Amino acid sequence: MHDDRRLVEARLKRVLDERIRPAVYPASVPLEVAVWHAPGEPVPVAEGLAAAPEPIEVGARWGAPWGTSWFRVTGTVPKEWAGRTVEALLDLGFDENMPGFQCEGLVYRPDGTPVKGLNPRNQWVRIGSPVAGGEEVRLHIEAASNPVILDYHPFLPTRLGDKETAGSEPQYTLTRMDLAVFDETVWQLVMDLEVLGELMAELPADSPRRHEILRAVDRALDAVDLQDVNGTAARARSCLTRVLAAPAEPSAHRISAVGHAHIDSAWLWPLRETVRKVARTASNMTALLEDEPEFVFAMSQAQQWAWIKEHRPEVWTKVKKAVADGRFVPAGGMWVESDTNMPGSEAMARQFVHGKRFFLDEFGIENDEAWLPDTFGFAAGLPQIIKAAGSKRLLTQKISWSQTNTFPHHTFLWEGVDGTRIFTHFPPVDTYNCSMKGSEIAHAVRNFKDKGVARHSLAPTGWGDGGGGTTREMVAKAARLRDLEGSARVAWETPAAFFDKAEAEYPEPPVWVGELYLELHRATLTSQAQTKQGNRRSEHLLREAELWAATAAVRTGFPYPYQELDRIWKTVLLHQFHDILPGSSIAWVHREARATYRRIAEELNGIIEAAQRALAGEGTTPLLFNAAPHRRSGVPAGGAATPRTEGTTTLTAREGGGHVLDNGLLRVEIDDRGLVVSAYDLKADRETIAPGRAANLLQLHQDFPNQWDAWDVDAFYRHTVTDLTDAESVTPGEDGASVRVVRAFGASRVTQVLTLPAGERRLVLDTEVDWHETEKFLKLAFPLDVHAERYASETQFGHVFRPTHTNTSWEAAKFEACNHRFVHLEEPGWGVAVVNDSTYGHDVTRTVRTDGDRGTTTTVRVSLLRAPRFPDPETDQGVHRFRHALVPGAGIGDAVREGWRINLPERHTTGAGEVAPLVAVDHDAVVVTAVKLADDGSGDVVVRFHEAHGGRVRATLTAGFDVADVTVTDLLERPLADAPAPSRDGDRIALALRPFELTTLRLRRA
Repeated sequence: MHDDRRLVEARLKRVLDERIRPAVYPASVPLEVAVWHAPGEPVPVAEGLAAAPEPIEVGARWGAPWGTSWFRVTGTVPKEWAGRTVEALLDLGFDENMPGFQCEGLVYRPDGTPVKGLNPRNQWVRIGSPVAGGEEVRLHIEAASNPVILDYHPFLPTRLGDKETAGSEPQYTLTRMDLAVFDETVWQLVMDLEVLGELMAELPADSPRRHEILRAVDRALDAVDLQDVNGTAARARSCLTRVLAAPAEPSAHRISAVGHAHIDSAWLWPLRETVRKVARTASNMTALLEDEPEFVFAMSQAQQWAWIKEHRPEVWTKVKKAVADGRFVPAGGMWVESDTNMPGSEAMARQFVHGKRFFLDEFGIENDEAWLPDTFGFAAGLPQIIKAAGSKRLLTQKISWSQTNTFPHHTFLWEGVDGTRIFTHFPPVDTYNCSMKGSEIAHAVRNFKDKGVARHSLAPTGWGDGGGGTTREMVAKAARLRDLEGSARVAWETPAAFFDKAEAEYPEPPVWVGELYLELHRATLTSQAQTKQGNRRSEHLLREAELWAATAAVRTGFPYPYQELDRIWKTVLLHQFHDILPGSSIAWVHREARATYRRIAEELNGIIEAAQRALAGEGTTPLLFNAAPHRRSGVPAGGAATPRTEGTTTLTAREGGGHVLDNGLLRVEIDDRGLVVSAYDLKADRETIAPGRAANLLQLHQDFPNQWDAWDVDAFYRHTVTDLTDAESVTPGEDGASVRVVRAFGASRVTQVLTLPAGERRLVLDTEVDWHETEKFLKLAFPLDVHAERYASETQFGHVFRPTHTNTSWEAAKFEACNHRFVHLEEPGWGVAVVNDSTYGHDVTRTVRTDGDRGTTTTVRVSLLRAPRFPDPETDQGVHRFRHALVPGAGIGDAVREGWRINLPERHTTGAGEVAPLVAVDHDAVVVTAVKLADDGSGDVVVRFHEAHGGRVRATLTAGFDVADVTVTDLLERPLADAPAPSRDGDRIALALRPFELTTLRLRRA
């Protein structure tokens, strides 16, 4: 037989596009349309429905950027359509390639009942099936004219990302507003031919099954009368019955399809628009669930569920019913799908506390899985947190985006810093927006790394990023793929059902130890510095507020601010979403974030000051309140006392220019360029700075990645660098313990103050940058005389080690990485820490000196600022302030301590006398991350702590109040059934912790 595959395939495409798909709607009549443009921000539904609209014609332009327009469509079903299925086709000006990224709408009935959402892949509203003819149709559309930010030429700078700069030019053209007859048979024929055509294209050219499908498709096309598609569609379908009925092979891969609509809580749209995106998507999905009995939809992010409940109660009613039916499934158990690299220990824990508690309170449902398909890499502390929250599984997709190395597993155990293992799945379909295309299903089968020992994978199915969700076309395709020869078997299942099957069939999966590093989007550790600073400072202010409010509540009866803290925590957690904290959202999002963090700081400082006043009492005794988990200035952790200072710092002229700071522990030389050329550890008799090099070196790189401007920094940025060594002035500070350095470059200016505090082995660097560069990357370098093959970087409840070398492609790919409060390097017996108060991105490299002592220089560079132009063309322009400290002679414990110190500035006041800690621990390796009152209002004191040095430790926790009972709990403050009661002697509780072990104790007050 002659090979006519290409001929038939080309025939199929043209007949589908030009004849069969248009015949789905064989008859139509126009609707009458009127519109009212809301004058400002979105209005309540009742106001939009009651507004007086003006007539508008199809073809008219509408919709200023970020505007809201209320369309009213009216019409009458023709009597001759009696007995037919009729739908309204409502095209606001959609581009079908941009679901979730442009205009959208939510359709209402006149009484305000939501019907369904409109988006580029979902433009229909069912009027009746069948209709009687003569029905009056009246619908209202709340239409959002969200501008297209990520266009066909992506990453171009645009002012559309903020309502304040977007202008008023109409964005869309009203395209179609019709009533139309819907021909179910023709639509089903389209689905048959799409599924078979897509499957055929994925089968080997010499496969008998491919040729069987080819012949059947050819016969079906022969059966279609191109001048009477509607009259011959059933005949064409009958030609396909046999090939569609052929069952899949027994060994076929199994795909669990989960209805899904990834909705970024903010990204190329502001938070307020996400509230509406969630309502549109939920309306669509509840409607689809009513029509499709096998379909199951899962939605994560408790915050988004809370938005529906608060802002769209009419949608919430439908959602609750669908949840009760077990088909609209809460997933993930986190407040938002957060970044997991940068949130601190307590914040990452609270993501699960607030997320899981919402689903428990609203539905009595507890999830076993963390659901993070789009997060930009995963910190090694996360497995322990997932387990401590009562969960045991993780799903993500994003690691498939890695540019350099292909991850070797799709189903595996992920082991965190403390040894906790979490059953983890990466869907091999390699998308969280699966649309049931044959190419996607075939890719999942080919790509699955665990063939032979496992055969199940998951496919999150539905349009996402901007929402939209699953369509009826996807459901129809999945039905045909349930048991089809040549394809994987597809079935709708909940995430829990998938994980149960995957775990059962794979009892001994492989293990991956340590962080799940994404080899992409590394610049998200630096972009939008003020958003990151707001997050870091909010986390530490929350620690202080809980600590001092709990202490004051127990000691003085101070009213513990339960509701205020709950609300603020949820706000901070929301802003840890994986496009807000990483700095990859539009200007509007970050402008609002900065304002939100300012309000949070003001409110939390008010709580802290009120609690400290209650504790201090009236008096003139100088007091330092120490919120850090370690003693400092003679003040115990979590207490207040008169501070003690020891020693002095001298400031003298340096031979050859510059200045010398000396406090008897360190001698620091700053040359006339304002660079640190020596940091000598007097006790260890050892230099910190590499020979011939200088620290406090600001370095400027060109920074123009190939794509994803705010997200990416590509390795070639290192090819060019400018060392900023010219100084306008290098002068002594007025305090006699510091040096002030001023330098200018480009359009920017830097002022630094380098301080050597008395009695402390640390050099503090305060850096103010008035930043006006474009597409540049600013680094702060510390070349250290340390021979180290690895370094420690703080993560949640511990630290992770990374290599300083690039032996393999895996190591070379980590050229920019995340740390929390410290980076630490050491040789046996001596080390150095670089600590920070608000930066995350850094790099560590090593070279061997070819002259002199031929020693090793290990350089730590802190990432300060970037200047990408997409999606915010003014990213980080303006004044920024950073604080870092160089700590010579530091062990890992010193790094931990100094990291906390720099993030919790001292608070000085006066009062009646000392304030004893509410709880105290007698070992520095045990770091208390939270002291608070229990969330249930019982008055119990909750203490969370972990081993922070990476070793085993025995210690004693002493409560500063009478304890009636001690319980080990999970993060939600529920007793752990398998945890023995801690040994205690009165108010003294014995602790025995493994390396990095996290523990939560609940202390019932006597």
